[in-house]
Amino acid sequence: MQMLTKFETKSSRVKGTAFHPKRPWILASLHNGSVQLWDYRMGTLLDRFEEHEGPVRGISFHPTQELFVSGGDDYKVKVWNYRTRRCIFTLQGHLDYVRTVYFHPEQPWIISASDDQTIRIWNWQSRQCIAVLTGHNHYVMCAQFHPTEDLVVSACLDQTVRVWDISGLRRKSAAGAQPMMSDPLSSQRMNAQGDFFNVTDVVVKFVLEGHTRGVNWATFHPTMPLILSCGDDRQVKIWRMNDSRAWEVDTCRGHYNNVNSALFHPKREFILSDSEDKTIRVWDTTRRTLLQTFRRDQDRFWCLNAHPELNLFAAGHDNGLIVFKLERERPAAAIHQNSLLYVKDSQIRLHDFTSANDAPMVSIRTAPAGQYLPPPRTMSFNPAEKAVLVTSDAEGGSYELYNLPRQFNGQVADSTQARRGAGSCAIWTGRNRFAVLDKGAQQILIKDLSNQTTKTIKPPVTVEAIFNAPGSQILLTTATSVVLFDVQTRQVISEINAAPVKYVAWSADMSTVALLCKHTITLATKQLEQLCQVHETIRIKSAVWDASGVLLYTTLNHVKFALPRGDSGIIRTIDNPVYLVRVQGGDVHCLDREGNVEVIKVDPTEFRFKLALQNRNYEEVVSIIRNSNLVGQSIIAYLQKNGYPEIALHFVRDDTARFELALECGNMDIALETAKAIDKPAYWNKFSQEALRRGHVHMVELAHQRIKAYDKLSFLYSITGNTEKLAKMQKISVMRNDLQSRLQNSLFIGDVEDRVRVLQESGQHALAYLTAKSHGLADEAEAIRAAAGVDEADIVGIEATAPPTLLVPTAPIISSTELDWPQLHVSKGIFDGKFSFGDKGAGPHPGKSRVADLATAAVDGDDTAGAWDIDDGDNMGADEGDAFGSGAAAGHGDEVDLLGDEAEAGAEGGWGSDDDGELDAEIAAEATAAAAAGFVAPQPGISELEAWSRNSPLAVDQIAAGNFEQAMKLLRDQVGIASFDALKPAFLEIYTASRSVLTMAPFASPSRIPLRRNPEDSADTSQHLPAQLYSLSSALEQLQQGYRATTTAKFDDALTLFKRLLLSLIFVSVDTTKDANEVKQLLQICRRYIIGITIELERAAAAKEEPTEDNSTRLVELAAYFTHCELRADHEKLSLRQAMNTAYKHKCFKAAGEFAQRLLELVPTPQIADKARKMVTICDRQSRDTLAINYDARNPFVICAASHSPIYRGEPAVNCPYCQATYKPEHDGQLCQVCTIAKIGAKATGLRSLASAE
Repeated sequence: MQMLTKFETKSSRVKGTAFHPKRPWILASLHNGSVQLWDYRMGTLLDRFEEHEGPVRGISFHPTQELFVSGGDDYKVKVWNYRTRRCIFTLQGHLDYVRTVYFHPEQPWIISASDDQTIRIWNWQSRQCIAVLTGHNHYVMCAQFHPTEDLVVSACLDQTVRVWDISGLRRKSAAGAQPMMSDPLSSQRMNAQGDFFNVTDVVVKFVLEGHTRGVNWATFHPTMPLILSCGDDRQVKIWRMNDSRAWEVDTCRGHYNNVNSALFHPKREFILSDSEDKTIRVWDTTRRTLLQTFRRDQDRFWCLNAHPELNLFAAGHDNGLIVFKLERERPAAAIHQNSLLYVKDSQIRLHDFTSANDAPMVSIRTAPAGQYLPPPRTMSFNPAEKAVLVTSDAEGGSYELYNLPRQFNGQVADSTQARRGAGSCAIWTGRNRFAVLDKGAQQILIKDLSNQTTKTIKPPVTVEAIFNAPGSQILLTTATSVVLFDVQTRQVISEINAAPVKYVAWSADMSTVALLCKHTITLATKQLEQLCQVHETIRIKSAVWDASGVLLYTTLNHVKFALPRGDSGIIRTIDNPVYLVRVQGGDVHCLDREGNVEVIKVDPTEFRFKLALQNRNYEEVVSIIRNSNLVGQSIIAYLQKNGYPEIALHFVRDDTARFELALECGNMDIALETAKAIDKPAYWNKFSQEALRRGHVHMVELAHQRIKAYDKLSFLYSITGNTEKLAKMQKISVMRNDLQSRLQNSLFIGDVEDRVRVLQESGQHALAYLTAKSHGLADEAEAIRAAAGVDEADIVGIEATAPPTLLVPTAPIISSTELDWPQLHVSKGIFDGKFSFGDKGAGPHPGKSRVADLATAAVDGDDTAGAWDIDDGDNMGADEGDAFGSGAAAGHGDEVDLLGDEAEAGAEGGWGSDDDGELDAEIAAEATAAAAAGFVAPQPGISELEAWSRNSPLAVDQIAAGNFEQAMKLLRDQVGIASFDALKPAFLEIYTASRSVLTMAPFASPSRIPLRRNPEDSADTSQHLPAQLYSLSSALEQLQQGYRATTTAKFDDALTLFKRLLLSLIFVSVDTTKDANEVKQLLQICRRYIIGITIELERAAAAKEEPTEDNSTRLVELAAYFTHCELRADHEKLSLRQAMNTAYKHKCFKAAGEFAQRLLELVPTPQIADKARKMVTICDRQSRDTLAINYDARNPFVICAASHSPIYRGEPAVNCPYCQATYKPEHDGQLCQVCTIAKIGAKATGLRSLASAE
C-alpha cells in the first residue's frame, strides 16, 4: 500500500478540512483564522475567507446548496455562500471555542460542538438554535450526524462517547414547531424541565465508556452499526450498537501520541487514523491489524476527512494539508480486436464490444486474511496462447501468468494454476515468450510459457519500465527518454527524449505511438521519430487511437483529441475520470474506476474535419460541411488561423464576422453584401480601403457615396480623370453651400470663374482680384476692385507674366467604365459548385462568389462591377439628380433634399438607397456575370524563403529563411536554450550567408538572390533548402585545431575553440543517420574537453596560490578529476602523468600509485613506463594518503561541471539538455557553464540535425 499524493499545500496549521461533494474543491480551516478554498485538481487557490477572529477549527460543505459552515475560537458559527464569496449570517450562542460544525445530510440543520460542554443544533434557514444537548462535563471535541438515521455521536474530554437520539427533533420539525433558544440559560432550563417530564426532543441513547483519557473524535460507519472513536490514550476503539445497547468490539493500538481523528474507509474494510506522532495509520477493520504507516518527519496531523463519493482523503498537519488516495484505481486492461480483457472484483473478465456480453473468465489471487494485496497494475494478452500476464506492486513488484479457458463453459477458472514471479513489468514479446523487467538488478528476463528463464539481457540504459513494440522490439523507458530496443539482436534501434513515461498507446497498424507522461503526450512514428507534443496542465489519464489516425485521450475532466501534426482540442467534458480502451465512430468505450465498461457518445466531426484539412482531403471537407452542423467560434478561429478564411465564411452568420472574413480572403462580393447589411461608416471606410487596394474602383466609389465622403469622391474623380463627375460634384457643393469643396472642385476642373466667385463670397477680395487678374479676366477684376473701393494706383506688386495656364486634370488613358483592374481567370477549384456562401439556404445564389481552390487560390472574385455606373450613356444628364439622386440616403433620412425640384427629374433613389433601380440592376448584372463565369484568381506562388521554412524542420534552415522566432522556439523545445546572446552572431551569419546581392540598374534596389544547398533540384520546390554555413567537415577541422591546442598546452585557445565548436554544432545539418551520430559524438567530445580544460585551468591557478593544506588537497583532487574526463588517449596519458606527479609531490601515495597503474595500462613510451613502474613500487610500500581527498576511483562518478566535484552513482543530479553536462541539484535552473546557453534541468526533446529520413 502506498500513499498517492494528489495535492499538497503549504500554509499555517490546518485544523479542519472539507471536500465539496461534486466539484474538485477542498476547504481548509487554518489556525491563523483564515479559511482557504482550493481546487485540488488544478492545484490553485480559488478564494480566501477571513472574518473569524482566532483559529478556525470546524469546516463543512453543504451537500447540495452553495453553502459552507465554519466554527472557531471566537465562539461563532458562520454560514458562507461560496458563490457570492461572503458570510451570509453568524450563529451566536456558544460560550467557548467551537470545535466542529457539520450540516445534516437532509434537514436544514447544523450541529456544532464546543468547549462550553454543549452541543447545539441550529436551523440555518430560520437562523435559530433548535436544540442544546447537555450532559458532557468537559470540552466536547466532536459531534456528527448519522448519515441515514436520527442519531448524533459526540466525543468529549470527559473520556466518554455519547450517542443521542434526535428522532423527536425530526418529528417536531416535521410538525412545524421549532423552539426559539437564543438565550443559553433559558435553553438549559427548558432542557431540564423537559428531562423531568421525559418529553425532550433529544435524548441520550448510549454512553460509551472505555477510553482512559479524553476522546478527541467519534464517527459513524457509513453503512454498518459501528462507531469509531480515538483519543489522548493513543487508542482507536471500534464500538458496535443495536437498538438496545452499544459495546466495545476491539481496540487498535500502535500510535504513540494523541490520536486526533479517525474514520472508516467508505469503500474498503479499512480504518484510517492520524495522530500527533506525525503518522497516518491504516488498519484492517475485520482483524484490527495495522496494514500500513505513513510518516512525515516534521508535521503533526490534526484532522482527517474522506471525500463523500471519490476515493480521496485529506489530512491537515502543522504546515498545510495533503489530498491523497491509498491505491491506484485504474483497472488493468488489455484489448484484442473486438474483445476487452480487464480485472474487476478479483476476476479477469471478458467483454465483447459487438454483443456487449460480459463474463468472468479466471479468478485471480486475493489477499490473505489480515494482509493487503495491491490491485493489478497492468495486463498483457497473448491471443495465440490465450494467456494473460498481470503485474502488480505486490511484494515489491510481481507478475502472474494465467491461461484463459479456450472454450468458455460459464465456469470461472481457478487461480491455483497461475505461475508467478518477481518483476516490476511483464509483457509478451512473441507467441511463446515474454519479457520481465527486474528493476532492482536492471535485467530483462526472457521467459517461456512454463515461466522458465531462457535469456537474460542487460539493458544499455537504466530502465524504469518496459512496454510492447512491433515484432521482437520493446520500449525501454528511462527517467529522460524512451529507447526502442531489439530483444533478439540486443541493439538500440532508436531513442527519443521524453519525460518519465507512464503508459504507451499504439495505433492499430503499429505505425504510430503515443507516449503518455504525467502532463505531456509525445506522438512519434514506430521508429520513435517525433511528430508532435501535446502539453496539459492537469494529469493525463489514458489514450487510444481511432481508425483514422487521431489520438483520443482523457484528462481528469475532459475527453480530448490530438492530431499527428500537433492540433488538439476538447471533445466533451466528463464528471469523473475514465480510461479509454476503444474508439469506434462516435462511440468511445472506456472503463471507469469501479471497473465498469461504459460507452461515451462523442461527436467526431471536428477532428475529422481538421484531419481532412491537414491531409488536403477536400472531398471529405465538402462532405462534412454539407452534412454536419459544424459551428462555433473555435472552428472559425482555427480556419482563419490556418489560412482557410473562405471556408470559415460558410460557418459564420454574423454580418460583422462575415465582413472581416470576406475582406481577409478577398471575397469583395460578400464584403459588399455585408457592408450594405451593416451600413456603418467605419465598415464602409474599411471596405473602400480594401477595394482600392485590390483595384475595384467602382466599389470604392460606391463606398464613398454611401458615407457621403465628398472630398474623397472629388479626389477619386480627379485622379481617374472623370471631369464630368467632377462637374457634378461642383454643383453639389454649390447646393451644399460648401465653399471649401467648391474651391477644391473648381481647382480640379480648371473653372477660374467659379474660383473667383468662391473667393468673393468668402470675403477674400484680394485673392479674388489676384486670381481674376492673373488669368486674364479683366472685367471681373475691375468689378472686384470697384466693389472694394480701391484705386488702381494703390495696387502694386503685380507684374506682367506669360499667358496664364489653367489647372486641368490629365486626360485618362482608359475610359472610366474600365477602371477596375483586370482579374486573371483560372480553372475551377475543387469546391466550385459544391456549396455556396451567403444566405442560410442551400444552393447557388446569383451575385455570390464560391469557395476557391484551397490548395492554389484565394477568392478575389471575377470582374466586380461598380455599384454606381454614372457614366452610363444618356442617364448622365446635365443635372446632378440623375447622378446622385436625392440627398437623403438610406440611414441619413434626416438630411434635407439638396437638389430641390431638379431631383424629381432624375433618378428616384437617394444616396445609399438600396432600391436605386439602375444602380442595383448594374450591380446585379455584373455580379451575376461574375458568378456565371465561375472563375477565381489564383494565389501567388510561395517564395524561396517560405519553401525553406516548409521543407525543413531544422532550426538552422528556419534561421536562413528569416523565421528567427520559429528557430528560437525549436531550439527551446529541442535543447532547452534559455539565453540566445551567444548565438546571435551565428544567427546573423547564417541569415546573411544564405543569400547574395545582385546590383541591377544604378538607381534600382539590388536584388537578393537566395542560395540553395541543392541547386540541382530546381524543379521541385519541396526539395529547396538554404546553403549551409556550418557543416560536419568544417566541424571536424575545428576539432583538430582544438586537439592541437590541447596537445601544445594552449589551454585558453583550446577552450575557446571547443566552446566555439560546441555552439556551432547546433547549426550543423546532415543527411544521413551516420553523420547525425557523428554530430552527437562531437557534442560529447566538446563537453568532455571543456570540463577537463576548465578543471586544469583551475588547478593551474590554485598552484600559484600560497600552499596550505586545503589548497594542496584541492590541487590533488583537481588533478585526479582531470584524469576522468574521457579525453583522447594521448591527452589522457598527459593528465595521468600530471596527476601522478601532483599526488606524489603532496604525499598522496595511494592515489599516485593508482594513477601510475592506469598510465601503464595505456602503454606509454618505455621511458615513461619505467618511471610509472618505479612509482607503483614506491607507492605500494607507502600505500597511504596524507591528505583527505574527495576521490574514490573504484566508485563510478561523473564530475559536476560547476563545482568540479564528483557526483557518485546513486546521488541526485541534473543535466544540461543540450551538452548533457552533469550538475548537482543546487544548480538546477541556472545557465549551463559549459555551453552557456541552455537551462540546467530543462525538459527538451533532443537536438535534431538530420534534415530528412535516410
